[in-house]
Amino acid sequence: MRLSNTFVKTQKQISAEEKSINAQLLIRWWFISQLMAWVYTYLPMWWRVFKKIENIIREEMDAVWWEEIFMPSLQPKENWETTWRWETVDVLFRFTSYYTKRELALWSTHEEIVSPLLKNYVVSYKDLPKYVYQIQNKFRDETRAKSWILRAREFFMKDLYSFHKTQEDLDEYYAKVTTAYENIFKRAWIWEQTYYTYASWGTFSKYSHEFQTITEAWEDLIYVCDKCRVAVNKEIIEDLNWCCPECGNNELREIKAVETGNIFKLWTKFSAPFDLSYVDESNQKKPVIMWCYGIGLWRLMWTVVEVHHDEKWIVWPENIAPYKYVVIWIGQAWQSKAEEIYNYLKDKWVEVVIDDRDESTWFKFKDADLIGYPYQIVVWDKTLANWENMVELVKRANWEKTLIDYKSL
Repeated sequence: MRLSNTFVKTQKQISAEEKSINAQLLIRWWFISQLMAWVYTYLPMWWRVFKKIENIIREEMDAVWWEEIFMPSLQPKENWETTWRWETVDVLFRFTSYYTKRELALWSTHEEIVSPLLKNYVVSYKDLPKYVYQIQNKFRDETRAKSWILRAREFFMKDLYSFHKTQEDLDEYYAKVTTAYENIFKRAWIWEQTYYTYASWGTFSKYSHEFQTITEAWEDLIYVCDKCRVAVNKEIIEDLNWCCPECGNNELREIKAVETGNIFKLWTKFSAPFDLSYVDESNQKKPVIMWCYGIGLWRLMWTVVEVHHDEKWIVWPENIAPYKYVVIWIGQAWQSKAEEIYNYLKDKWVEVVIDDRDESTWFKFKDADLIGYPYQIVVWDKTLANWENMVELVKRANWEKTLIDYKSL
């Protein structure tokens, strides 16, 4: 990619009202553009990061046998009335069709759609278990919108639903999904800051589970057990007598964190209203047990920015960076060589951009720092005067400089 072709530009100043690190950093390079309050356009660099995160999630979900589907954003009122949630879900966008006069909703969640969907395909115990997921934009008339994409009114979510006949079957699969989540957070480079957390949620069960990541731009307080490496959400810490639910340790540390994943035990709350059931081995009709597993992609990306930055702004992990390398030359005499290096790497399918804009070298280096490319390839006489293929490779994470043959990249 040639930066002279991009339509976005870095900003020199941002609003003093933007307090969170992620908002400041993402605005400066226009990773995101605001359309209206809590609704955003996601620009090319951000979208490349999103696609990489999406692929990581998809690979880990496919590894534990999920089948990917895509459910509609428009949902009929009748389905929500079946679960008695049409009037009770306060974040649900509701409207009436201008032509059909039918009352509809923009989805905030998909239990009301996935349950009747599976009813078409589950009849016998032989049809279970089943696992489906989707990665799709979600809409919520959020009253607590905050921190840019942390809690916006439109965002992307990975939703997974599992359908089981027994608690034992569910528990076995739950362990696989937990491992898949751990792999996702490891590949997104936030696992060291992330804790498996006991939490409370609604009427479905006494406890749900979250994955909470430590950050000063927090929304939750969690209490960490250093012996077990698990945590307890503030909402239920008193229920557990300020003790670790795994080992009973009562010396827990209070930490600021943000939720990056969750697991809800739905049981039969959404299968029973739609008569989603199966006939067991004794020819008895029984309700299907459901669980739901979520990861907000915007939240995950937001958290990566919060975790991976320094005083020079974003430092993207290599595997999810928008591009791995940026080529910058010092001295006009080396422009043609920089072009040669860029074309060579591009032809090798290396993720590389060249900063060929009509700007000063200082400006280009400042933008490279701001965007957070993992590596800067510097082309100048210090390296090329002695060997025509030698460049200076600057590692953004620690500013380590190495002389290297660009053909070895």
